[in-house]
Amino acid sequence: MTISLSEQSKEKKLQHFYIAEEQSIYLLNHEDATKLKKWVALCQQQLKQLGYNNIALLGKGAYGFVFSAKNMAEDDVVFKFSRANLPQHVQDRLSEESDIQGQLAHSQIPKVIDYQKIKRQSILQMSRAPGIDLEQLSHQQGPLAPELVVSIAIQLAEILLYLRDDKLHTQRSSQGYLLGKPYVHGDIKPSNVVFDEKTGLVQLIDWGSSVLAQLDVQGQSTSNNVMDLMSSDLQNTNARLGDVYFIGPEQINGGLSSPRFDEQGLAATLYAIASGQSCRYGAKIIEPNALGLPKMLANVLTAMLSDDEQKRSQAGDYFFNNLSYLKKIVLADKPTHIQTESLIPVWVKPKSSAKEGEIDTVVYGSRKSFLREETSGDTLSEIDDVQLEKYYKNYLMGMGDNEKAFIAALSRLGNFPVVGGLAIRWTKEGVYVDSNLTLFDPSLKASFESAVNNMIHLAQGIFRIGMFKSCLFNARNTLHVERENLSKPFIANPEQKISFEVSDVADIDDITKLHSYFEDGKDPDEYLYLPDEMMEVLSRLNLIHHTGCIIFEVLPTHLKIHSYLMLLNHDKEDEFSQCLAEILTLLPTINGLGISGFMKLPYKDTRFFEHISSLPERFYPKNPKLN
Repeated sequence: MTISLSEQSKEKKLQHFYIAEEQSIYLLNHEDATKLKKWVALCQQQLKQLGYNNIALLGKGAYGFVFSAKNMAEDDVVFKFSRANLPQHVQDRLSEESDIQGQLAHSQIPKVIDYQKIKRQSILQMSRAPGIDLEQLSHQQGPLAPELVVSIAIQLAEILLYLRDDKLHTQRSSQGYLLGKPYVHGDIKPSNVVFDEKTGLVQLIDWGSSVLAQLDVQGQSTSNNVMDLMSSDLQNTNARLGDVYFIGPEQINGGLSSPRFDEQGLAATLYAIASGQSCRYGAKIIEPNALGLPKMLANVLTAMLSDDEQKRSQAGDYFFNNLSYLKKIVLADKPTHIQTESLIPVWVKPKSSAKEGEIDTVVYGSRKSFLREETSGDTLSEIDDVQLEKYYKNYLMGMGDNEKAFIAALSRLGNFPVVGGLAIRWTKEGVYVDSNLTLFDPSLKASFESAVNNMIHLAQGIFRIGMFKSCLFNARNTLHVERENLSKPFIANPEQKISFEVSDVADIDDITKLHSYFEDGKDPDEYLYLPDEMMEVLSRLNLIHHTGCIIFEVLPTHLKIHSYLMLLNHDKEDEFSQCLAEILTLLPTINGLGISGFMKLPYKDTRFFEHISSLPERFYPKNPKLN
């Protein structure tokens, strides 16, 4: 028996929600982090009082938070809460999501159990899709096996055929007219497809962007009678934006909603899981034809991800019309995985050797402006948080597809427990890469090295001249210093220290190979100028042989010092500690707002890569059982 949300849950306190930005809780200031923890605890308490157990925060997105739980019958259920600090018309989307999802009857779409509105808080309860989402699976394994990609392609195609079959969705409107329209999910991406390893089945989740289609596959209006046509607005789209990493050009550009939108999400999802990426944009360099897929599927994905709208539509039609052929392709009995060596050094250590304990990786990238083709103003100065990759969905719009894919590939590295740095320099003859990357989970080695290789391949396909530097640090080590207002100085607490590690083996200085904090000059994309006294200390720190990064992020009342530092010259430990202590004593001298970062690699071990237009073709064998 399923317990519905009852009157007792309608307490006033349930309507008080604090919604954090999509970032590590360790980057929030103390007040905001406390609010978020209390909010999560409150939701768990409320659901527990209603008879649910095994309650956990499952995830969060732009419009809400999702909790998983078990009811008294031990069924897995999901609660989706709208963000209470959003405008009412945005919160109402959860009601619309409930309406549309509730009309669908398909075994691979979660069932709506209940929808309630408590004060200003909307809550949607539904069945939970078993398994893990494809983004998580891809994170664990890297590129998924071609056999699994084919199976997922067939299943998603059949779900989309159900959604676009208007005969299955005919019902009467409030005026009595028949409504038979295709549905558009609007946000198909790996994290919205859940895979059950026990059964091999997928479910399509998160219907927050779903709408009734305005156009059918042929581009004709779905309005099917005069009254419906008169009341339709064919000038404005009813579509939601969806995730710009995966949606197609028509949806991004505000076209009228159509099943073609979901074709694009399907193609982007299949491409991403087959290549081990987190977006669609790398398809010109890491082409679908280079991923070891069956030739028919690879060619279809290549065309579906084309810049030509007509070619995309023709490929979509071919895919659905030839689904029976895809089902007959001979596949190996066991999944096939291609093992590849990392193109740049990756150090792998066991989880237990991470001296700071759990690692919550954040990627900070500098010198991004040269990757942009166009700009609509000085947007970086308006961004007040170091986790800039979380804002790339706006920032990327001024970049070409190859540049977008490179940034997304770099951002993907932050999903792994890794620390270190990268310096990538583009010249006419090719790409020079200096790096220092340490992964603290051997089980993720293959996936991480694949992600690193994707980033290198995408860098090879960028034909520009410039420099990109990136630091990967543990957000759990971030120091937070707060002040009441802009007129007050930042003063560190006496017990606060900038932590550092000492390497297991001392490394002798070789002055000819050392990488410097300052060798690349002032970063034009950083907006914080540190005082001379602090720069003098950083100059002394730079002379001590170590590796890592230190980043100062100054907000109006909140200063964050992000760092990952490892001392390599053991004889200088006292001097190194003294420099870091002096930096904290000089915090009151900081003026201005913005970010300033410094990165130091242990030594120069530059790797060179030639430019490429695309990777060579590699298809699935015609008869894999002979291999």
